[in-house]
Amino acid sequence: MFFERGALYMLLLTKSILSLMIGFIAAVIVGLILIPFLKRINFGQRISEYVGESHRKKEGTPTMGGIIFIIPTVLGIAYLVMSGKVEMTYNLGIVLLVFVLYAILGFLDDFLSIKRGKNEGLTVSQKFIGQIIIALLFFAIYMKFNGDTSFVVTTLGINIELGWLYGIFILLFMVWFSNAVNLTDGLDGLSGGLSAIAFVSYALIAFFVGKEDIGIFCFLLVGALAGFLMFNSYPARVFMGDTGSLALGATLAAVAILTRREITLFVVGLVFCVEAFSVMLQVFWYKTKHKRIFLMTPIHHHFEKLGYEEPDIVKGFWLVGIICSVLGIFFAVWI
Repeated sequence: MFFERGALYMLLLTKSILSLMIGFIAAVIVGLILIPFLKRINFGQRISEYVGESHRKKEGTPTMGGIIFIIPTVLGIAYLVMSGKVEMTYNLGIVLLVFVLYAILGFLDDFLSIKRGKNEGLTVSQKFIGQIIIALLFFAIYMKFNGDTSFVVTTLGINIELGWLYGIFILLFMVWFSNAVNLTDGLDGLSGGLSAIAFVSYALIAFFVGKEDIGIFCFLLVGALAGFLMFNSYPARVFMGDTGSLALGATLAAVAILTRREITLFVVGLVFCVEAFSVMLQVFWYKTKHKRIFLMTPIHHHFEKLGYEEPDIVKGFWLVGIICSVLGIFFAVWI
């Protein structure tokens, strides 16, 4: 038994390392090809007039960089499945579907924004409707192949049957995190690094609950994000755009749902939640009190206004993300 378990762990470790390497190498290759192409066709980011001079200097930096980790992840999974290293399961298929559809939605937003020459792609309502439709599709497929609508916190012994209310929870959950990651994507390397940290956590959680396919997907995506960060870390040569941020947030939510560790994501993804909540709080406070709580939101811009350097803010947020991820794993596995 001991040797069998040891062999299983070694196999998972080998597959995980292979996935990380495939994702990283493929992302670097895609980045080296894509970034010059985006520059050549002038697909550059428009910078808001309300941000500081340090951000104004980033005007024209290529966006849609999420393609750098999306293509390697999709092709990497295809290779692992065709080579027999990973089984193509319902879980893997539905995660890939969410990943790709949210990426397409983000791509449309980025494309329209660039073509119009200003930060106005899809309208808020168009983007929201798109997010809802994809989340509904996810729920429909989930119900067909799984059908479990109970709210579960296994480690605390909580199991409450929600029925159709679970569908509403999935919609709100997926839309919340897709937008939260999107709002976090305002500093070089911030959203990509935090997402990589979160997906490492869920890779380990997936292995713990017996979802090897999801775990391998997460590690492949982490490798691709590491490759992307080679180009996105300060000073960034490319931005992920909505193409990447919407896909990352929604996919995190999908992984959390399929591993039945939904609440854990509020711990692992605490930084994302704080970023989104800071915007909501700022808007509410300004409309009701006609005052601002923060100098600027999302909250990472507040720290910029206080005089902190961009790389220092990113490192600080990454550190908080690592601490939250460790706590999240502990909550998901041992409590």
